[in-house]
Parts: sequence; structure tokens; C-alpha cells
Amino acid sequence: MTTNDRQPATIAVRLLEAAADHDGRLVDHLAGLVNDVYAAAENGLWREGATRTTASELAELIRAEQIAVATLHGRLAGSVRVHDVADDASEFGMLVTAPDHRGAGVGRALVAFAEQHSRERGLRAIRLELLVPRAWRHPSKEFLKAWYGRIGYRPLRTASVDDAHPRLAPLLATPCDLAVYEKPLQTRGTLDEPPRDHPPAERPN
Repeated sequence: MTTNDRQPATIAVRLLEAAADHDGRLVDHLAGLVNDVYAAAENGLWREGATRTTASELAELIRAEQIAVATLHGRLAGSVRVHDVADDASEFGMLVTAPDHRGAGVGRALVAFAEQHSRERGLRAIRLELLVPRAWRHPSKEFLKAWYGRIGYRPLRTASVDDAHPRLAPLLATPCDLAVYEKPLQTRGTLDEPPRDHPPAERPN
């Protein structure tokens, strides 16, 4: 094995331009990736047949320049949505990594991009919503709670799914709440090295 063979591949993350909403192949690929990852990561939380997003919704988010994508070895490796939720705060969601790129740091790179993108725009903090069942512990959600805690996110409040996402609420198979987390951006935080497995997806946003 040569020295070059041992060098880790670079994960490139970029915000999609609004015009990318016309790229039907890309939009369909992203919608399929998001739906497949969430179907596995949130098994048991949603009624049969429920999907996280649609191609038309993804196209709308791209048009609003709210979708960033990660590429690795020239292939789409993951995506995240980042948008403002207050005058001084943004929020990221729809964080997904392609199954064949898990363990490569794609999720960590996407979160770092969302944080830096928000920091550069002078925002005070960045948030996320984590969908959690009320009466039982979901393994993927417990994993995410720990992972987000390690990279600096702290509980802010608990919100109602019905109020925040009325379209999604009727699709729930079990009562759930939204745990809202926040991380300050005034000083550059350090993203701790997560476990080798990529963090499972979190639903709303």
C-alpha cells in the first residue's frame, strides 16, 4: 500500500444553489436517500407508508438554498437542511448519510458545515429538533442524544409535534414530543470524534 493509499479521503460539503431544484435526478436521489434513512432510523415511530419528504418538497428547500450536500470520492454521501428559526438562531435537520459511507465522518462534516455557515452569518446559536417517543426509549434516539451532547448541544425545551409540524403529526404511530437542543456559536466548539457508526437520522425540519 502506498502513502497516498493510506491518506483519508476528503469530504466536501457545499450548499446547493437554488437552480439545482431543476436537477430531477439529484432531487429524486436526495428524496430517496432521506426517506430510506429515516425509515430505518425511526422504525416504530410512524404509521406504515409514512415518508419523511417528497421530491417536490426537497426541490422547494433547494430553491430556498436550505440544503447542503456532502460528497466523498465524487459521490453523494449525505445531506442536511439548515435554515433560520429566529433572528439570532438557525436550525439543522434532515441529517442523513448514505449507507455505504457510514463511519467515514460524513455526518460530523455536515453538522460542522451547518454550524460554520451559521457562525459566518453572525448568528448566536444553532438548534436541532429530536423526535422522541413519550412512553419508551428508542435506541436511535438515545444514541443521538448522547452524540449531540458530546458535540456541545444542550436541551433547550420540549415542543409539541402537533404545533410544530401539523402535517407530520397524524402520521405518528406512537405519541412523540420534540426535544429541542441548542449550541452557542460565539466561540468555535470542537466536534468530538463520534462512535464509528454514523448517527441515525432525526425526523422533523
